[in-house]
Amino acid sequence: MKTLKELYAYRQMIFSLVKKELRGRYKGSALGFLWTFINPLLQMAVYGLVFSFLLGSDIPKYYLHLFVALVPWLFFSASLTGGSVSVIASKDMVKKIYFPREIMPISYVTSAFVNMALCFLVIFAVMLLGGTVPPEGEQFQITSLLYLPIIMLVEYVLALGGALLTSALTVYFRDLEHILGILTMAWMYLTPILYSVDLVKNQLIAHGMEHLYWLYCLNPMTPITIAFRDIMYYGQAPHLNTLVNAAVLGLVFLVFGYAVFRKLQKGFAEEL
Repeated sequence: MKTLKELYAYRQMIFSLVKKELRGRYKGSALGFLWTFINPLLQMAVYGLVFSFLLGSDIPKYYLHLFVALVPWLFFSASLTGGSVSVIASKDMVKKIYFPREIMPISYVTSAFVNMALCFLVIFAVMLLGGTVPPEGEQFQITSLLYLPIIMLVEYVLALGGALLTSALTVYFRDLEHILGILTMAWMYLTPILYSVDLVKNQLIAHGMEHLYWLYCLNPMTPITIAFRDIMYYGQAPHLNTLVNAAVLGLVFLVFGYAVFRKLQKGFAEEL
């Protein structure tokens, strides 16, 4: 409770750091802020070409199936990797003045969240131009979009927990910044982004290991990806179990990340 009051008291500092991060992200580049939209579009084009045309994916409108999962993943991945150096990048402030150290990962994750929200404008444009793929016999339910802010908030909580954890650990173990690049790449392939979650179920059933599906769902990005796809690809309200699993895993991540950050922040000044 004390931390929340303190963070609220420093809210202006958070807003300032978020603005600074958003303005400086593509500073000096010719296209500037347009890279916010170009990056995910280019990644969608590359993955779409490889999986839809070269490997022959039979998923209808694969570009949309991919895009609605890829944008949330890029936010989560950026929060882990970029957030990991948020404390180190502000080492001069950490050593000279007092402020809640949580502000650094919070401001970074919030700026990445704003970036993701802007990318959803592109997704909506793709949806309007290409349409969605509701389940057979169903229609797109416009009310399903009411769940979008909920799952976005759940992912924000998860990403913040990850950023708190990695930013604290990286102060003591600098190699983690580089390890996270490899880790997030592997994590992406363990998450149903490039493929459908039904593929995992079918493979487990084919090998008589369907009882291990719960283990796959322990990946906190699995229920979040499923929820985004339910809302924006199928145009259906996500299952309650999906939302509950995502929320519980997100909160666990946040509590664990915050606990580690609070314990390790005492030595930040000395390590930096």
